[in-house]
Amino acid sequence: MALFEGKKGLILGVANDRSIAWAVAKTIMDQGGECGFTHLPDRPGDDKQKNRRRVAQCLEGYPQARFLVPLNVQDDEQIEHVVHLAADTFGSLDFVLHSIAFADRFDLQRPTVETSREGFKLAMEISAYSLIAVTNAVKGHMSRRGSIAAMSFFGGEKCVPGYNVMGLCKAALESAVRYLAFDMGARGVRVNALSAGPLKTLAASAVGANAMFQLYRFMAPLGRNVTHKEVGQAGAFLLSEMSDGITGEILHVDGGYNVMGTPGRLLDALKDPPAESGALI
Repeated sequence: MALFEGKKGLILGVANDRSIAWAVAKTIMDQGGECGFTHLPDRPGDDKQKNRRRVAQCLEGYPQARFLVPLNVQDDEQIEHVVHLAADTFGSLDFVLHSIAFADRFDLQRPTVETSREGFKLAMEISAYSLIAVTNAVKGHMSRRGSIAAMSFFGGEKCVPGYNVMGLCKAALESAVRYLAFDMGARGVRVNALSAGPLKTLAASAVGANAMFQLYRFMAPLGRNVTHKEVGQAGAFLLSEMSDGITGEILHVDGGYNVMGTPGRLLDALKDPPAESGALI
């Protein structure tokens, strides 16, 4: 029997075929699960509907994708609409993936100390509070062994220059995961987060993650970067009954980078070459 046979749930935050949320959703559907999807709303009058089209292209060939609708998580009515649609389509929900984050580019590109007040509130509302809002909306529709998972990054635990205000948001998100795990535990629902190493995604390009690939390759105990498939499988694990008994956790899928206390093998690469005989040193 496939891991997600008979299981149904919501996937929030796919942007395109390189999204971590898509890697998770694809794993779920390949394992027999059914999913409802949301996409970032397109601008009014945008006939091309780029946001919807990108996600719709991912879903081609997947009858397990039951619907695709826009969602603005700053609007509680829209959240309620999506949840009611999912409940009408599936009945109870077995899993919910929250993969939503946003900060104004100007705030991302400036030092954290210069973050604007409005930019801070916007980033926190979309990137952290939205998990609380979504969890509150779905709480009465989750199955007894249901699971909710959010997406985080190491910049929420340690300072990662360039991640800036988003690091503060991920720290708040991870704290919310722990408190929501307590609140939802009485309902038998688990809440966790997945903290992935750098991957080539739209979100990663916005925070300059491309510069991290070489660093992770040298520093991570595995000596390489992780793949979309590996992160997708880990996310699916958190949303499956295979992870029963796990809640309030931040699961790192980063080749072990987060456990390192020194640059590790990077030190070897930084060593000066041995001086030639007779050379001045």
